[in-house]
Amino acid sequence: MSNLDETFKRLIIVAYRLPFSIKKTQDGLSLFQNSGGLVSAVLSMAEQMGQTAGSHAPKIHWVGHCDNSLKDIHQSVFENENFVAHPVFVDDDVHQAFYEGFCNDLIWPLFHYFPSYASFQDNYFEAYQQVNTRFLQEVASIIEPGDLIWIHDSQLMLLPDMIRQAVPDASIGYFFHIPFPTYEIIKLLPRAWRQALLTGILGADIVGFHTSDYVQHFFRNVSEVLSLPVINGRVILDNRSVLVGNFPISIDFTKFDETSQSQAVINTREEYQRLLHQDKIIFSVDRLDYAKGITYRLQGYERFLTQHPEWHDKVTFVMTVVPSRDKIGHYQEIKREIEETVGRINGLFGTIGWHPVVYSYMSLTFTELLALYTGCDVALITPIRDGMNLVCKEFVASRHDNQGVLILSELAGAAQELPDALIINPTDTQEVASAIRQALEMQPEEQAQRMKPMRQHIQNHNVFRWSSDFLAAFTQTMENPILETNMPVPDFLEAYQQANRRLLLIDFDGTLAPIVSDPAKAHLSETMRPVLHRLAEQSDLVIISGRNRSFLENTFRGLPVTLVAEHGAFIKRANQTWQQLDLSDQDWLESIRATMREYSDAHSGSFIEEKETAIAWHYRMVQTDDIEGKAVELATRLRSTPTSTKLTVIQGNKVVEVKAAQHSKGTIAQKLYEQTAYDFIVSIGDDTTDEDMFRQLPNWAYTLKVGSGVSFARYRLARQSDVERLLECLDETMVSV
Repeated sequence: MSNLDETFKRLIIVAYRLPFSIKKTQDGLSLFQNSGGLVSAVLSMAEQMGQTAGSHAPKIHWVGHCDNSLKDIHQSVFENENFVAHPVFVDDDVHQAFYEGFCNDLIWPLFHYFPSYASFQDNYFEAYQQVNTRFLQEVASIIEPGDLIWIHDSQLMLLPDMIRQAVPDASIGYFFHIPFPTYEIIKLLPRAWRQALLTGILGADIVGFHTSDYVQHFFRNVSEVLSLPVINGRVILDNRSVLVGNFPISIDFTKFDETSQSQAVINTREEYQRLLHQDKIIFSVDRLDYAKGITYRLQGYERFLTQHPEWHDKVTFVMTVVPSRDKIGHYQEIKREIEETVGRINGLFGTIGWHPVVYSYMSLTFTELLALYTGCDVALITPIRDGMNLVCKEFVASRHDNQGVLILSELAGAAQELPDALIINPTDTQEVASAIRQALEMQPEEQAQRMKPMRQHIQNHNVFRWSSDFLAAFTQTMENPILETNMPVPDFLEAYQQANRRLLLIDFDGTLAPIVSDPAKAHLSETMRPVLHRLAEQSDLVIISGRNRSFLENTFRGLPVTLVAEHGAFIKRANQTWQQLDLSDQDWLESIRATMREYSDAHSGSFIEEKETAIAWHYRMVQTDDIEGKAVELATRLRSTPTSTKLTVIQGNKVVEVKAAQHSKGTIAQKLYEQTAYDFIVSIGDDTTDEDMFRQLPNWAYTLKVGSGVSFARYRLARQSDVERLLECLDETMVSV
């Protein structure tokens, strides 16, 4: 996809808020767009896609929540020269439970690592589902072939998969703007909720986060909660994969850099400096929130003043807190703590002519903000947890003079991009105090030395680069690899080609053939049989399976392969008879069968399969929700059953199997490779029993796990179809020689 405009016709942004306001003009009601970074980035993104603001160009469509008071306004009002807004109206009581409830009283505190503030209420999730469904209805009503849908943030985690189900071929991007937490945090959510949220996000083609840490957290959660494999930055689904990457959001560098030099900003800055009349100014600005670490910040400053009386009457901390949600209990408590701490510091250290802290609870105009960014000596940005934090980037972009020092929390996403800041732990008040002293005493030369690379980085990685990188990532989704594996395929093929003696150990179910509901109906594909025949002529090809002898013999009849049945109990070399390797007594069978029968009788759709040396309970066709728990329960009971023969209980893919412990896929694999001096070995399998093979083979062997799960294998293949493609590649390699 070299030309993005040839791939996507329109851009549809879906976010909780519409970035517009409706105002009265002489011509009636008109739509005015905000000047925020996301709006600017979207306009730039649209230009990349071949769109312009011209009257004949397709406009950007933006779907977002709108106040019910605007319900009766004609749709024509929700349109200007660049955008068509699509308002989503939600009943007030549902919206309250959705936004103030699920989003702000559960997801926000939980994902910012404040679980004690989180409220888990069933009606919250029900409202969350309803609102995501309302967004789906609005998107579905406007989507056309060739549209690119870009969904934003935690309010709409269910929406990508909802759209995927409704429009399977849709091109969907999703960006998560807040921190994505560790599995230990996600695990606090009810099981059905966390499964639904992760499944919802994976409806997208591309999922973006601010940092590589958040990406890794997401991968771990997907692996643990949904048991999905991750290969080369992609989450592997049955019929497609989802690209997941870090795309650090940024700001309009030029806007801050140029406006900071305007006369209005200079005048305001000089007025502030005259009013404060101190040698040094420290500045911070935050929205009122427990995640911003404001109280710890003040305590760090207090500690600095206590330890360094020589700085009294020479520095002022200008701290602005922007009002937010201050009718809510937790926020009222934070505001009270902040104001008490400010009062204590000013009372302890202040004089008639000096207030150590100048505190204001208000919003700032853009000019006032830039005046403080450019007028301060130190920017003190210390959130306890922040997805990115754009304030620090705004400060850096505003410093055209290359002066000023940034003190930044290591728990802000931006810390990974700005290592030349003074990086601190926000809860360590001594580290904060020491950093304040270092910043205040830093020479201009060192300030410039630190500031220049930070400015260069933000200039090169601005908000337009962010949106451009996200859009460009769609080229990767359009170019799915032939094989989804983390194995170096060219090296693998070359090693196979150059080898003198080759051993191929391949499982059957879930590896050579797809898993099916009725095991008796599993079979090789028509294309695989001739491939296996040619590979068997070049190599020692061993089909190593838990299947019984008759099934394997019928399935591979006419192929010159070695068959291993019942996990190593029997072996049959090409053109030879079967040899039984497991000669253990079967006196354990009756007690095991009786226990299994209890479960087969209790669960419709399950059945018992008796082999010559093993017995298995299959439950793939059982529909009840708790069947996996019952399988674990059965396996536990079987392991505690007293028998004279040592047994192995195997919990496989929708099967619990019991056999004598004397033989396994591992023991037969080891026996086979020790008999011949092989210089190439590959072992491929998807189930628990294949791990025995992976463990027993030499560490230079190519061991490949198919699908998800923890494994001893060196490499991983995404799905069963990739096994077929890999074997075809091996075949093609030798044909081309």
